[in-house]
Amino acid sequence: MKKLLTNDEFNSVLLNLSKEYDIYAPVTRPFKGTFSDTDLVKYEKITKLEEINLKDKSYYSAKEILLPIRQTIFYFNENEFKKPEGRTKKALVLLRSCDLHAVERVDNIYLNNKFSDEYYADAKKMVKFAVIGCPGKGWESCFCASMGTNTTENYNLGLTFKDGEVYSDVKDEELKEFFINAEDKEFAMEFVTENVEKVTVPENIELEDIINDEIWRDYDRCIKCGRCNFVCPTCTCFTTQDIFNRDNSKTGERRRVWASCHVDGFTSMAGGHEFRQKSGDRMRFKVMHKISDYKKRFGTHMCIGCGRCDDACPEYISYINCINKLSKKLGDNNE
Repeated sequence: MKKLLTNDEFNSVLLNLSKEYDIYAPVTRPFKGTFSDTDLVKYEKITKLEEINLKDKSYYSAKEILLPIRQTIFYFNENEFKKPEGRTKKALVLLRSCDLHAVERVDNIYLNNKFSDEYYADAKKMVKFAVIGCPGKGWESCFCASMGTNTTENYNLGLTFKDGEVYSDVKDEELKEFFINAEDKEFAMEFVTENVEKVTVPENIELEDIINDEIWRDYDRCIKCGRCNFVCPTCTCFTTQDIFNRDNSKTGERRRVWASCHVDGFTSMAGGHEFRQKSGDRMRFKVMHKISDYKKRFGTHMCIGCGRCDDACPEYISYINCINKLSKKLGDNNE
């Protein structure tokens, strides 16, 4: 069902939707960026079109809606533990095509990986996705076309904002009632067809061919802050923490908290041993996971080409350049 709405009509739809759904979209937070005079674009609840930042790429993805930065797994005392109540209100998330592909990657890890994670499964049941069209070539660091994530049909609602009007492709039966009175209008979703950045991903990489390569020493300058992992929509690692109440140390809660393969302590073992102590080796681990290991298991690359890791790195380390250099090196070796 394809519909055409004015901005005011779309705001009325959002208002009605917000009664049943928490609506999340990229929002500008002034002066909350990396520097004191820069803004931050992140996902927050919205109720009207004017709150949505349609111009800029969000610094963070919508990952934390399904995987909170800190999530209580259970509360405990000396006799029992109790799982907390999950999301009670449905959510509608407005995101780009690449980020919807990222959700599918995370689904494989948390739902299709031998065991199903009950916390993620419970959250996923409550969420619907609205894809925002991307005109032009995307942003400077995007390479979604190279990764095949620039288009998608697997959305509940498709939205294209153009010339003060909203073109809506409503696929979900529960959402159709909110658009039923709008004008019928055929249109094609606006997706990126070409990026400024182009990435060639090497295929069939064997770890032994590159594990000790000097290419990884270029990345020893990484300061191990983990920003690239935290802004990445497909990084899913976490650690667990037990938090005890001050007044009664026999009660508390267990949380899982985002973790990063770049940060010290991620691979710490009993006895003080830690794998991959050099930053370049941690870069190798991340890169191999994104373009090789994951694909061997699930059939697609884990990386979706959003470019947020390049945007976030304080050392200006380019994941894009790393992949292209690795591809060139392996290609030269095969000649």
